[in-house]
Amino acid sequence: MLIDSHCHLDAAEFDADRDAVHPAALAAGVERIVVPGVAVDGFAKLKTTVARYPGCFAAYGIHPLYVMQAVDADLEVLRRWLEMEKPVAVGEIGLDFYVGGIDQARQELFFVEQLKLARAFDLPVILHVRRAVDQVLKQLRRIRVAGGIAHAFNGSRQQADEFIKLGFKLGFGGAMTYAGSTRIRALAATLPLDSIVLETDAPDMAPAWLNGGRNSPVELPRIAAVLAELRGLPVPEIAERTTANAQAALPRI
Repeated sequence: MLIDSHCHLDAAEFDADRDAVHPAALAAGVERIVVPGVAVDGFAKLKTTVARYPGCFAAYGIHPLYVMQAVDADLEVLRRWLEMEKPVAVGEIGLDFYVGGIDQARQELFFVEQLKLARAFDLPVILHVRRAVDQVLKQLRRIRVAGGIAHAFNGSRQQADEFIKLGFKLGFGGAMTYAGSTRIRALAATLPLDSIVLETDAPDMAPAWLNGGRNSPVELPRIAAVLAELRGLPVPEIAERTTANAQAALPRI
């Protein structure tokens, strides 16, 4: 069994063929899929999606690139959803200082308030961390939560070790499949295996063989095979270990 620990199955890119994408993933051995939220106006569709497809689990959160569209009252909406729906995590939350024109202070405000909600509901978090690793770590040290996953990890080994010390697993997916991604591949090869989870981030972050096409959870077995090759381990062991890691990070899946 494999777990896709980060897949936006509710995204519009899957509206035309979601009924085919999900069974294809199941047939490929991807038996569980974590679907993180990005904005409160998408929570209802997210709920419907995970209810329709067996083995899918929701997380609810406000993505850092959506905070400029959000209003402060959305945090109370999120609180109600966390209370009503009992999701597997609060997410996708975090910081993204890569994209220009973003109000970093507002991102940090929403991140901090969502960490507080995660702590209040004793939920792990699914983190978006892009060009802001140290700032995210700073807030995690201030506001301790029940661990979770640093999605699409692309920091240094020292930063990886800090996440691990705080009880987090690190997500690896399509970026790891590119020969030129030397730092990511080195981390995937050398980090403690019990710190790694697999993900697709579908429909985004397509692996090398898709040539920029739409990503899908059906690609996860091949992504797992890349990790197995990097570590010199059999694919079944990678599947078993990363599945256990995902379940440790998100106990409700």
